[in-house]
Amino acid sequence: MTVPTQQVPSADDFLMGGGVPSAKFPTLGTAVSGRITERPTVEQQRDFTTGELKFWDDGKPQMQLVVTLATSERDPENPEDDGTRRLYVKGQMKNAVASAVRSAGARGLEVGGTLTVTYARDGQKSNPRFNAPKNFDAQYIAAAVNELNTPEPATAQQPAPTAGAPVAQVPGLTPEQIQAAMANPATAALLQQQQAAAASNVPAF
Repeated sequence: MTVPTQQVPSADDFLMGGGVPSAKFPTLGTAVSGRITERPTVEQQRDFTTGELKFWDDGKPQMQLVVTLATSERDPENPEDDGTRRLYVKGQMKNAVASAVRSAGARGLEVGGTLTVTYARDGQKSNPRFNAPKNFDAQYIAAAVNELNTPEPATAQQPAPTAGAPVAQVPGLTPEQIQAAMANPATAALLQQQQAAAASNVPAF
């Protein structure tokens, strides 16, 4: 009986999580942006050199959030590069992303949302032998807002809402954008659901 040989992943595949390139921030001002294509996962960090799992001094594992983005980046040396990048969220970047999610009125990162992370400034050096830590800014657009802002295929023109009609409030959208969304049957139902939900939370006097 022949025992099949187990294929061992390459060092790059192991490090990058299945061969997907990691997002890089080589210079100040570099930004990585894209829609989230997979549900973000949490995993333990590994030492970049040895691949060993990393722990804090108290023995607790050092964790990181792994976010897969569909970006516009392409590696000219890799004809199979489709722009997918893995973003490893930890340290100060984690705080920046959490702040962006709160500002968007969302509960967390979700498939379909757009995340943008920018290498914005250098932090304070804790050791003169090492480079200053990179500090990041982040912006997040929730999946529902992305859906509302996605152009639909040309369809028959629908009547616009009548003047003075109540309009749902959607974070990140202007009244003009909301009016346009209400004229599109693909998004009007979603807005009406949000409006009904908001109305049910208004206290009666």
